[in-house]
Amino acid sequence: MPRPWWPARVPLRWKIAALAAATACLVALAVGVLVHLWTARDIRDRAGMEATNSVYSAMDVYRRTGTLAGGAELDPAELPAALRHPSDGDRRVAYDGHIDGNLGPSVWGAQRVAGPGSPVLAVRINMSPQLHDLGRLDASMAVASLVSLAAALPLAVYGAGLVARRLRRVAETAARISAGDLDARTGARTTGGGDRAGGRDEVTDIAATVDLMADSLGRRLRIERQFTADVAHELRTPVGGLLAAADLLPNGETEDLLRARVRDLRGLVEDLLEISRLDAGAEAPVHARVPLAAVVREAVARTGLDTEVETGEPGEPAGSGGSGGSGVSVEAGEAGQAGDPVETDPRRLERIVGNLVVNAHRHGRTPVRVTVAGRTVVVRDHGPGFPADLLLDGPRRFRTGAAERGTGHGLGLTIALGQARVLGAELLLDNAPDGGAVATLRLPL
Repeated sequence: MPRPWWPARVPLRWKIAALAAATACLVALAVGVLVHLWTARDIRDRAGMEATNSVYSAMDVYRRTGTLAGGAELDPAELPAALRHPSDGDRRVAYDGHIDGNLGPSVWGAQRVAGPGSPVLAVRINMSPQLHDLGRLDASMAVASLVSLAAALPLAVYGAGLVARRLRRVAETAARISAGDLDARTGARTTGGGDRAGGRDEVTDIAATVDLMADSLGRRLRIERQFTADVAHELRTPVGGLLAAADLLPNGETEDLLRARVRDLRGLVEDLLEISRLDAGAEAPVHARVPLAAVVREAVARTGLDTEVETGEPGEPAGSGGSGGSGVSVEAGEAGQAGDPVETDPRRLERIVGNLVVNAHRHGRTPVRVTVAGRTVVVRDHGPGFPADLLLDGPRRFRTGAAERGTGHGLGLTIALGQARVLGAELLLDNAPDGGAVATLRLPL
């Protein structure tokens, strides 16, 4: 199927300008047609009146003197058929569209000189000069319309550009709000019920509505975040006491299961506290120059999960080797560190990598591989991959996405994304073409 010649996306300013130009052309065409028709009808009516008057004068001269005056003729050959055989002696006119050089179209006036069967006296009124003037009038109107269109089109483009820029600013503000910037505003809100100095219109109403939406959304999110923080703070003390009490229980299968569940509950409370601090913007990185590969290996080792690590260090062998039990299979010698250290917060970096590895094991399938290349860390599993709504909207707390990715609280990726923002890093989530989830962390320069 051939591609259309017009672009896929036409800016609004050009659409408005094209609409204004089309409207102006239609108005000019309508006015031109009306003027042309009215003028042509007036020319024909005037020619008919002149033909009638000329026949009257010529007939008066002919009857008095017997001579033809004023261009009158008796039974001319060019006389239209409608005037050749009049049934009475009244004066009649008829239109003749025949053109012969500069002669025609014409209007004929005719009358019998006497009774029935007598010759017909006719006078021909040539409309060619008047119709020539009509053509010049049409050309003048066309030129005037083009000049007016050429002058009005830039004004239409400028006016449409003003509207388009205002709408673009509203769209950019809405995009920033959608991306999480709840402080973004269009600045178009009216105060005290009055209009702005520039006047209020539909675009101003849309911008004000976007600002009101952002305010409402911000209030709701602040209430939700405050509730999460309050719940986490209130649960921290009793959960700590519960964990201390569980540690006093004697060893046994039931007691061990209870202690494990209490530790899980404490981890959930700590995650909620961390999210509340990230939401409040209370987190600040503590930078240090550290070897990236060593920090990643340490973070993976702390998870205690069977994970392959490719650091790309000198002397690293090709291929991969997984360990049979829990632990880390490092595809590099234990001696030696990454070539160039990076300046980052190692504790937050470990937190990000650890959460990504735990998430890959919990919701994906082995083998799980961590690759370090330059300032980039890639964590990949071979499970069903991230669900489509997570890739579209990003991670959300207390939501894990598709059921096939297992159970959880949906906090691991949320914390990893928040800590990446604190570091100024970029965390991208995607699915591999051959299956599996891929999380890519790019540290800033």
